[in-house]
Amino acid sequence: MKLQEIREKTLDELKQAVLDNKKKLMELRMQHAMHKLESTAEIANTKRLIAQIKTVITEKETEVKNA
Repeated sequence: MKLQEIREKTLDELKQAVLDNKKKLMELRMQHAMHKLESTAEIANTKRLIAQIKTVITEKETEVKNA
C-alpha cells in the first residue's frame, strides 16, 4: 500500500488496517520462529507499514483538533 492510498482512507479504515497488519505481523513472526518464513524482509515491511498508517492517523486526528 502506498502512502497516497493510506492518506485517502478514513480514520476507521486506517484503524482497521493497523489491526489487520498487526495480525499479519504476528503470523509472520510465528512463521519465522518455525523456520517457514521465506522472506524475513516481510516482517520489516509490515512494521514499516504499521508505522506509516499510525503516522497518518495522528496527522488526521491533529487536523480535526486544530480545525
